[in-house]
Amino acid sequence: MESKIEQELALPVGVTLDRFIMHSQSAFPYATGELSQLLRDIALAGKIINREVNKAGLIDVTGANGTENVQGENQQKLDIIANIRFIRALKNGGEVCAILSEEDEDIIHTGNDHGKYVVAMDPLDGSSNIDVNVSIGTIFSIYRRITPIDSPATIDDFLQGGRKQVAAGYILYGSSTMLVYSTGDGVNGFTYDHSLGEFILSHKNIVSPENGVIYSVNEGNYNSYTTSTQNYITNCKRKSYSARYIGSLVGDFHRNLLKGGIYLYPATAKDPKGKLRLLYECYPLAFIAEKSGGRASDGFREILDIVPSNFHQRSPIYVGSTAMVDEAIKA
Repeated sequence: MESKIEQELALPVGVTLDRFIMHSQSAFPYATGELSQLLRDIALAGKIINREVNKAGLIDVTGANGTENVQGENQQKLDIIANIRFIRALKNGGEVCAILSEEDEDIIHTGNDHGKYVVAMDPLDGSSNIDVNVSIGTIFSIYRRITPIDSPATIDDFLQGGRKQVAAGYILYGSSTMLVYSTGDGVNGFTYDHSLGEFILSHKNIVSPENGVIYSVNEGNYNSYTTSTQNYITNCKRKSYSARYIGSLVGDFHRNLLKGGIYLYPATAKDPKGKLRLLYECYPLAFIAEKSGGRASDGFREILDIVPSNFHQRSPIYVGSTAMVDEAIKA
C-alpha cells in the first residue's frame, strides 16, 4: 500500500503554458513558432510584473509618479514599471516589430522590423488600486502585421479592426496571478505557480455562462447615463442582482466571465464617446468574450465590428453573458 507522501507525489503537476502552447501550435494560423514565442514573452513579462506587484508596500513602487500619460491620466509608478518591463520583453523576444501602449502617444518601434506581429496593450489596468491591495491586470491584443516584412510598422498595422486579432488576453494579478488568452479557438486560463515559476493550465476551455446575476458598473455616474441604461440598472436592482464593481477592468471582467454577469462602461455626458480605449481594452476583452460564448457591444454594434480611426480611440462597452448584454442594449 502506498504511503500518503507517495500518493501525493503521484499526482500530476499539471500542464504548463509552454507545453500547452507547443501542443496547440498546429492550430495557430501560419504556425511557424513566432506566435508561440510571442505568447511566452508576454507570460515572462507577466511573471516579472507579478514580482513587482508583490513588493508593493515593501519598496517604493506604489502611488502616483507625478506625471500624466497620453490620456491625460495621472501615471502611477507601477504603470511606468509595467510599461518598461513589457516593452523590454517584447523587444528582446524578437517577434514583434512595433508596440502600441496606453502609456505612449505614438508607435513604439522595437528595432525588429523582421518581426511578423504587432502588440497593442494596457500594461497595467487599475494600477491606482495597488495602494489598497485590489486586483489589477494587463490587457493585450496581437495582430499579424500587414506592412511588408523588414519595413517599419505603420498605423495601418494597428488599425486593422478587432476581427483581425490573431490572439488576445489578459493577466490578472490578484489572490493568484492568472493568464487568460485565446488564439481564436476557445479560451484557456493558466494560474501562476510561484514554487515552480510556471503558469499551469487551471481553467481549460472557459465557457461564459449564457446568463448571470452580477452587474458591474460605476453607479456614481448614474445620473449621466442615458435613460435606457438607467432603466437597465434599475431593473437589475429590481431583480435583486448582485452589484460588483471594484474599478479594475480586468478583475471585474474576469469575475463575470467565470460566474456570469455583465460589465458596463456606457457613454456619459462627460465622455459621450465612452472612456475605455478601443484597441487595447475593448477589442481584446470583446475577443475573449466572444470566443468564450459571450458578447460585447457598444450599445449599437458589436465591439469587434467597430472600424478604428486612431490609436487611442474610446468606446462605450457592454460585455459579458450574452443574455445580459442583449437585455442591456435593448433596455
